[in-house]
Amino acid sequence: MADVRDNSSSEEMTFFEHLDALRPHLLRSAIAIFVFMVVAFVCKNLIIDKVLMGPQSPGFPLNRLFDHLADRWGMDALRLNSYSLDMINTAMAGQFNLHIKISIIAAIVVAIPYTLWELWLFVKPALTPAELSGSRMFVFYVSVCFLAGVLFGYFIIAPLTVNFFSSYTVSPDIVNMIDVGSYLSTIVNLSLACGVFFLLPILIYFLARMGLVSAPFLRKYRKHSFVVLLIFSAIITPPDVFSLVLVILPMYGLFEVGIVLAARVERRKALEEEDFYSDDGEAEEE
Repeated sequence: MADVRDNSSSEEMTFFEHLDALRPHLLRSAIAIFVFMVVAFVCKNLIIDKVLMGPQSPGFPLNRLFDHLADRWGMDALRLNSYSLDMINTAMAGQFNLHIKISIIAAIVVAIPYTLWELWLFVKPALTPAELSGSRMFVFYVSVCFLAGVLFGYFIIAPLTVNFFSSYTVSPDIVNMIDVGSYLSTIVNLSLACGVFFLLPILIYFLARMGLVSAPFLRKYRKHSFVVLLIFSAIITPPDVFSLVLVILPMYGLFEVGIVLAARVERRKALEEEDFYSDDGEAEEE
């Protein structure tokens, strides 16, 4: 992206010039995603058999933890996914299409940091020094928050959800025959939804920088925010109190982190304004 503040040119770039500048960044991002997709396609045993099939396996970390708690406290109701599911495929090309879909999704998730970096390189020349300083770690923080959310959804929410829905029955005459596509879509969608939600502190930070929200405003509507988060948590988790508590606590913690970030932004703005007016006062005295 060309520098729109370049002194050698008084004209801003046109829309099509911006597209021309953006094209190489998009091309490199697309190449990276394609390379990761090929790697994911080849490593299907690792991604599908080990990773995505993990939450329903008795050997999964959370399942083993609850199995240990069940043995220690003598409460069999605590056990999660005590047996592996038998899954079926109901479409002729279902497994092949699923293989392609999972490869693409895995490639996009892995390539997110690089894609954000390319977008950052595109936007960087148009930023002022103050904007550049305030958003220098943007790619790192967004990548860390998103991947942390994906891991939270995968290791915590996914096994709880699989355990509930795979064992739930409305009648003993109805047998659960889990379609592999439905199972994998559930795991992927839950993990990605948590990844997006974990970007909440970053969103609050930039809204505070733009002056759209403030720390006092967020504190004032704490109770309302908690209710919204509670509803969201109830949607993505099984309908039991334990799972709900396990999910709502870290999500509300993210909201509190956002309040801290908003307060930090306000303090920084106050210091900048104080420095600005003090410099003006010194200039007038001179």
